[in-house]
Amino acid sequence: MSKLRKVILGIETSCDDTAAAVCINGQIFSNIVADQDVHRQYGGVVPELASRAHLQHIVPVVDQALKTAKVTMDDIDAVAYTQGPGLLGSLLVGSTFARGITLSLSRPLIGVNHLQAHVSAHYIDEPIPPFPFLCLLVSGGHTQIIRVDSHSEMEILGTTLDDAAGEAFDKAAKILGLDYPGGPIIDQHAKAGNALAYKFPDSRVGALDFSFSGLKTAFLYFIKDGRKKDPGFVESNLEDICASLEHTIVSYLLRKLEQAVEETGIKHVGIAGGVSANSLLRSRFTALGKQKGWRTYIPAFEYCTDNAAMIATSGYYQYLSEDFQSLDSVPFARYDN
Repeated sequence: MSKLRKVILGIETSCDDTAAAVCINGQIFSNIVADQDVHRQYGGVVPELASRAHLQHIVPVVDQALKTAKVTMDDIDAVAYTQGPGLLGSLLVGSTFARGITLSLSRPLIGVNHLQAHVSAHYIDEPIPPFPFLCLLVSGGHTQIIRVDSHSEMEILGTTLDDAAGEAFDKAAKILGLDYPGGPIIDQHAKAGNALAYKFPDSRVGALDFSFSGLKTAFLYFIKDGRKKDPGFVESNLEDICASLEHTIVSYLLRKLEQAVEETGIKHVGIAGGVSANSLLRSRFTALGKQKGWRTYIPAFEYCTDNAAMIATSGYYQYLSEDFQSLDSVPFARYDN
């Protein structure tokens, strides 16, 4: 192998998807994901079941990633893994597996922050935003506005003070009796609904921060009251309910993002994270960018939800700056600003 060819194996096990990817000189050559249907019957992720499933999936997923990229273990220059945040049991599976590979091959170990990796999804395909740019990171666990000054320098300008946008979608879906994961199902129903049929409150917290707990509570009581008056209320109005909720959340996110652009003057703007796969957010974000004269960036769908391509990509840039980890480093479940 040429010394100029740098091969990074990325491993992602932060929640309920077991994923592996191979990045060669900054390009993704494989991105394999095994999901876990076992959680569907419980309406949410069960941490113990998630960690057990990772143990079953991680070897075949890594093997398939290497075969798809047409490389072997000996070709790997470093292993990047999700250090956190995430479910601790799930993180331990990935971190332990990554350590085993680096020990056996005498290769560097790279711990990747899961949130930073979501931002790194913007470096996978063209167009790639120039520095500095703003990124609205929206996922099941986090909602943040981030100023990105380099591959390693990022500043959180605003964050949720309680719940995340993705959690609000999923909890609302559970209240409505929809299957898990609920966010994409709400998105599908919303396409046939009237977004102005019902009005839900958003939070007026200061600065660039977010809050979704009030919206979740208001939505819960709205559905309870509707069912008291009419047991078939949800079934008869499902599309309009979903469209109105989605409209509220997306409008709130974009209003804060627009404020961030005005305050910073930065007009290269991206979105990332699982909720960035939402069709209304993608379309309204693009439209807002055109209206305001922004240059907008949205990763491909496969790089929005949890995946190892973003871990391998982030790991590649950490490799170039020799940002390696010692083997006694530990995963972290929480991320406190």
